Amino acid sequence: MRRIAPTLLAALLVAAPLSAQETPEGDMSDGADLLKRGAELFFRGLLDEVEPKMQEMAEALKEWNLHGLTIDDIDAYHPPEKLPNGDIIIRRKVPLDPLDPGPEGDEIEI
Repeated sequence: MRRIAPTLLAALLVAAPLSAQETPEGDMSDGADLLKRGAELFFRGLLDEVEPKMQEMAEALKEWNLHGLTIDDIDAYHPPEKLPNGDIIIRRKVPLDPLDPGPEGDEIEI
């Protein structure tokens, strides 16, 4: 916030109309250039403040790397289906073998 305030102030001062001075008709390009420069300063300051946080977020997302939730080959899946309850599922064309088939028999261990 400390960097945004001076940048915003500079942009507003550049963009504010000055009532004590009259601008000649030929100086419209100068005013447009000043507005452009003020906007550039504002957005550069905003980017400078946000960029470190965005890099931290990118690193955190890399660390989280949710295994099993990525789609490696889009051709291995059917198109998404919407179920009557609103859920959306994506089925594999060739189902995977279960990793852990569980105990033999019909009994469930409690």
